Amino acid sequence: MSLEDVKIGIAFTGSFCSYNHIFPELEKLASKGAYIQTIFSHTAQTTDSRFGEAKNFLERAKDITGNEPILSIEAAEPIGPKELLDILVILPCTGNTLAKLSHGITDSPVLMAAKAHLRNERPLVLSLATNDALGMNLKNIGLILNVKNIYFIPFGQDDPLKKPNSMVAHTSLLLPTLEQALLGKQLQPVIQSPF
Repeated sequence: MSLEDVKIGIAFTGSFCSYNHIFPELEKLASKGAYIQTIFSHTAQTTDSRFGEAKNFLERAKDITGNEPILSIEAAEPIGPKELLDILVILPCTGNTLAKLSHGITDSPVLMAAKAHLRNERPLVLSLATNDALGMNLKNIGLILNVKNIYFIPFGQDDPLKKPNSMVAHTSLLLPTLEQALLGKQLQPVIQSPF
């Protein structure tokens, strides 16, 4: 399937350790001719961490996509009524974002983008990155798995011995997941072997 001119939203949340896997995938999408609009949560756009400075992530996203990132709830809201995206990916999707999404909470640009996008019955893809996937967030994964138009990039335990509850998406499967989600299908298997 060609992604040329497909309008793809990439929504960043605060799992900063995932960014070194995400930006190369963003570059791959751009090389396929997709139109890419990034959205950054409040945390993603303001927090500097040992993984890098927020301003550098914002600049890198703009350099790759050619578009200014969406940084506010107000700017994300038109995604729905103006039908701005064909598909939206929360990449990475933290446990906090997953929990709020599963309970209909809309308190960040990313969550507003997801809510606005889903009203158009278009695919939303989640790239899980949470230390409590097999703990407190397991119930939220179960809730989301049953929601129409929401798909997961296949995920697995990233460190079963040191972090037994942690699960992370296989971001290398972003492209095939997008292709399947655009056809209304979940890439299988959803849960794959550890990293």
